[in-house]
Amino acid sequence: MRKIFFFIALTSLFGCRDSKKSINISNNYIENISYLVDLEGNSYSTSKLKGKKVLLNFWATWCGPCIKEMPDLLEAQQILIKENYIFLLVSDESQAQILEFKKQTNYDFTFLKAKKSTASLGVYALPTTYIYNEKGEKVDQIIGSVKWGSEKIIARLKDI
Repeated sequence: MRKIFFFIALTSLFGCRDSKKSINISNNYIENISYLVDLEGNSYSTSKLKGKKVLLNFWATWCGPCIKEMPDLLEAQQILIKENYIFLLVSDESQAQILEFKKQTNYDFTFLKAKKSTASLGVYALPTTYIYNEKGEKVDQIIGSVKWGSEKIIARLKDI
């Protein structure tokens, strides 16, 4: 019985990982943006990000916590625009699904589509957010939803 339990535990820990296929999120946003397209199918230009702080949020239309945090993300975006931030919301769903969501909610975000699955990018939980400084270096990551408009989070993002 112990051997069976041990085998199941090992399989669940290591059986679902395939590090050769996962590219994972890089420490530099320029390497991460190459797989993103806008909602018209055009490659997203990194020139828009030069000298900016970037909040890269992975989400999905079916993800309850993702949807729940969006009003707070919008509030944080409005507060942090003067702090030189750009917010990018990335989903691996179809462009049609993302466009329909944008139309229904009328959120003022830059929505992008990942040409690869979030899992192949090393994103295994939604929402997941990566923060980059003005040099394009990853300086923080947050897994799970947070109150983006809270004083604590705003102060944390301002300090970057």
